[in-house]
Amino acid sequence: MQPAQGITPSTLSVKDLPWQVEWDRATCALCGRCTAVCPVNAIELGVHRQRIVDAPVGLAKRPSNAHTVYHGVRQRTDAAYACVGCGMCSMVCPNNAIRPVHQAEATALRFHNNRGGQPRTRGGRRNDPLGLLDQIKFIRISMLTDPALDAGRHEFELRTLLGRILPPEEGMAALHDNGWVPPVREIYPLVIGGMSFGALSPNMWEGLQMGVAYLNEEMGMPVRMCTGEGGCPPRLLRSRFLKYVILQIASGYFGWDEILHAIPEMKEDPCAIEIKYGQGAKPGDGGLLMWHKVNKLIASIRGVPPGVSLPSPPTHQTKYSIEEAVAKMIQSMSMAWGFRVPVYPKISGTATALAVLNNLVRNPYAAGLAIDGEDGGTGAAYNISMNHMGHPIASNIRDCYNALAAQGRQNEIPIMAGGGIGKNGNLAHNAAALIMLGASMVQSGKYIMQAAAGCVGSEVDRCNICNIGRCPKGITSQDPRVYRRLDPEKVAERLVDVYLAFDTELKKVFAPLGRSTSLPVGMSDALGIADRNAAERLGIRYVV
Repeated sequence: MQPAQGITPSTLSVKDLPWQVEWDRATCALCGRCTAVCPVNAIELGVHRQRIVDAPVGLAKRPSNAHTVYHGVRQRTDAAYACVGCGMCSMVCPNNAIRPVHQAEATALRFHNNRGGQPRTRGGRRNDPLGLLDQIKFIRISMLTDPALDAGRHEFELRTLLGRILPPEEGMAALHDNGWVPPVREIYPLVIGGMSFGALSPNMWEGLQMGVAYLNEEMGMPVRMCTGEGGCPPRLLRSRFLKYVILQIASGYFGWDEILHAIPEMKEDPCAIEIKYGQGAKPGDGGLLMWHKVNKLIASIRGVPPGVSLPSPPTHQTKYSIEEAVAKMIQSMSMAWGFRVPVYPKISGTATALAVLNNLVRNPYAAGLAIDGEDGGTGAAYNISMNHMGHPIASNIRDCYNALAAQGRQNEIPIMAGGGIGKNGNLAHNAAALIMLGASMVQSGKYIMQAAAGCVGSEVDRCNICNIGRCPKGITSQDPRVYRRLDPEKVAERLVDVYLAFDTELKKVFAPLGRSTSLPVGMSDALGIADRNAAERLGIRYVV
């Protein structure tokens, strides 16, 4: 295998690019499939001129140059067309004649990828494969003191509550005084995080909804999915499957005209309403759907012209304080559904998360708090935000849980954790660790895309072109020529596999701890870590 040759006008060479395309001239069939499927046009098929140097032996004859012309593939070296390593060329090549190879020492592209005076925008997660959650161990194993449970034979109650859980005396008093208690939903502790209809392709969205419906109605697992910003298909709003959906309202209010107009026709209430103030991938910034993905359908649902970028404001424009946000947004959304639906905010993991939580504790309409840590994924964000902003989720969750425990409210306000859960494939381990640090439930989106739909994006900047609508798998594209590659039924099937495997692994963690009737929320004495500083920060045991 020899790297593709050729000279193109550019400030970079092939060796400067982190992903280099190796092409075997001898086995290539010149079919052009690889160039047809490349999402960023990083390779081109054409007629190329190559120099051949004839170096004679001795000094009797001077070296001469000759040229040959050949048909083949070569890699473009312009930074705008840099290979992203998705591997689609390898997948379609009939002779295995081409493949992308990662070159860790190639660093020049990072100085050239901000073109036209615009900083780089991409999708995915931060380019850092390391994570604290994967270092946590489960150390309090019940042996002779407390008998361990049999994960294969014992019955487990892997359920959690979403909503304000009042103490019995307060609940009875509220019911007696005004006949109303906060609504509560019993759900599965792993929620599919917010991924909007617009960020995801129609096939991906349909596959996820089919999988969620099957898990609920055939497997008896009350799995819920958040819509993300941008509304959802109108037919879903008027179907019985709406009860499996958490509707998100963000600072752009995209898609909410459609939702509010559909309320009188809804056959079921949604599971909950999530008010998004921030997300972990870009804290302090609003959502962004780039113009590449705003087709006529997405534009009609969001109430905007097609073909325009849709950035959301960094915060809800009618609220300028925590108290005002709680009073206006949470109570107005509760009122829209007759106070039957839990309403809670979602914020980025930040140093001010405790201030938000303390205000929610004082409001009876607040159903919980979702916190998204620094490793959260997104469909589009600026590179600098994704890689250098945010707060680790583990310490944020621990601080909030300890604050609730100090007030005796740890069983009243559920906390939902997100951001990098399953980042390295350890979904059940990461979820169990966060639950024991104080989360009542966790949410994951990027892992679901990777496991259920075959997303090839990774934390070494592989692919991660979710933002431009050219997803090679058809997961985040709005182009029917591309998203037809994705089979919704296969997505649904894989989603069911993911949840069943997660369920088994979670039981394998909780059974040796002797817990089966409830989630071990805040059971931090069962956790240990080999990092002394992390142990002190999280209040767990230091073990080596």
